[in-house]
Amino acid sequence: MAQDPSSGGIPRAEATRVVQLGEDLDMRAFVGPRDEVMRAVERGFPTLEVHLRGSTVTLAGPDGEADLAANLMAELAAVARSGQPLTADAVDRAIGMLRDAGTVTPSRVLTTNILSSRGRTIRPKTVGQKDYVDAIDRSTVTFGIGPAGTGKTYLAMAKAVQALQAKQVSRILLTRPAVEAGERLGFLPGTLTDKIDPYLRPLYDALHDMLDPDSIPRLMASGTIEVAPLAYMRGRTLNDAFIVLDEAQNTSPEQMKMFLTRLGFGSTMVVTGDVTQVDLPGGTASGLRVVTDILADVDDIAFCRLTSADVVRHRLVGEIIDAYARWDSSTSEENGPGSRARGRDARYGNERRRQV
Repeated sequence: MAQDPSSGGIPRAEATRVVQLGEDLDMRAFVGPRDEVMRAVERGFPTLEVHLRGSTVTLAGPDGEADLAANLMAELAAVARSGQPLTADAVDRAIGMLRDAGTVTPSRVLTTNILSSRGRTIRPKTVGQKDYVDAIDRSTVTFGIGPAGTGKTYLAMAKAVQALQAKQVSRILLTRPAVEAGERLGFLPGTLTDKIDPYLRPLYDALHDMLDPDSIPRLMASGTIEVAPLAYMRGRTLNDAFIVLDEAQNTSPEQMKMFLTRLGFGSTMVVTGDVTQVDLPGGTASGLRVVTDILADVDDIAFCRLTSADVVRHRLVGEIIDAYARWDSSTSEENGPGSRARGRDARYGNERRRQV
C-alpha cells in the first residue's frame, strides 16, 4: 500500500475500478482527436493509472480518485452518446463539477442545447451557466451578474432567439446604456445612429452568430429585432417581447427603474452586467448594485451570480479575474472601509498621469 506524502505518512488506500463503456459507444468520438480526451483525464487524475482497452477503462490508484474517475467515465460516455463532440475543455469542466460534488451532473450541463445555428450548438458549459439558463426559463425577470467571459449576454441572446423561433414572443429588444460616450458623442462623425453604433456592436456580433446574417436586416426592418440605446426605452410598454439589457452596471438607479417598468404582458426580461466594471461618472451609483437590494425578495425575479469558475474564454481570463479580486480585497483591507474605490482610482490615476 502506497503512502500519500501530503497525509503525513498515513497509508493511502489503493483501488482498481473497471468501467464498461458499452459496445454501442463510438470510441473514436469518445477518445477525441489524438486521444485528447484520455490525455485530459490523465492530467486531471495524476495519481491514477488509466488504461483503455476496447470499450473497457481500468483505473488504478487512490480509492477516492478512482471512484471519481469512474463517475467521470460514465458521464463522458453519456455526453458522447448525445452526439456532442468531447474535448479536453469539456473533460476539465466535468472534472471540476464532480469535485465540487454539486447536484447537477456534468452530462446534464453539457448536453443542454439552447440553440442550433449555422452548424453549431449553443449550450451552457458550467453549472453556473446551467443555473442561469434555467432561471431564465422559470422567471419573468432574470439578473445575470458576473465577470467578463461568463456568457451572461451571449446565453441571454441565445434564449431570446430560441423564444422567437418557438413563437413564445413576437419580437426581441436588445439594449445597452451608451454611458462611455457621454458628451463625446458630438465629436464622433455621422448621424446619431452612426455615433451610437459602436456601443451596440457587441450585440450585433452575437446576433450574427445565432441567425442567418442575410435575415437580420429584414428582421430589424420589420421591428422583429430591435437593437437600441437604453434611452430609447423611455415611455414605452414592451408586450410579448424578450428584452435584454446588457452592461447594466452602467445604468443609474433611475435608469434601472425606468427600464424594469417597461415590462409588459407576455414578456421576459434579462439584465446582465459586471458590478466590478462600472464606467459611470464619479459619485453616480450603479443601478445594478442597488437593484439587488431593492428586488431581492420579489417573486418571479431571479438573481444569478456567475464567477470566474464560469468563464468560458481562455483559461487565463479566470485567473486574471481572481487576481484582480484579490488585489481589490487587499486594497480595501489596507486602507479601511470605503477606501476600495479611492485606492483603485488613485492607482489608475497615477498610471494615467505617467502615460501622459
